Amino acid sequence: MIKSAATARTHQGELDPIDRLEEKIKRLVDLIAQMRADQAKAAEANARLGQEITALRARLADAESASTEISALRDEREMIRSRVADMLEQLEAI
Repeated sequence: MIKSAATARTHQGELDPIDRLEEKIKRLVDLIAQMRADQAKAAEANARLGQEITALRARLADAESASTEISALRDEREMIRSRVADMLEQLEAI
C-alpha cells in the first residue's frame, strides 16, 4: 500500500499542472464568450445610435429648412408693411 499511496501522490503531483492549465483554459473560454457577447451588444448599440444620428440629421435639415422659410416670410411681411405704409401715406395725401 505504501507504493500505491506514493504512486498516487506522484500521479496527483503530475496532474496538478494539468488541472491548473485546464482551469485556466476554461476561464479563458468563458472570458472569450463574455467578450463576444459584449462585442455583440456594442455592435447593436452602435447600429441603434447610427439610426438615431440619421434621424437627428433629417430633423436638423427640416429645422434649417423651416428656419429659412420663416426668415423669407418675415422679409416678405416687412416688405408688405412697407408697401401698406406707403399706400396709407398716399391715401392721407388725397
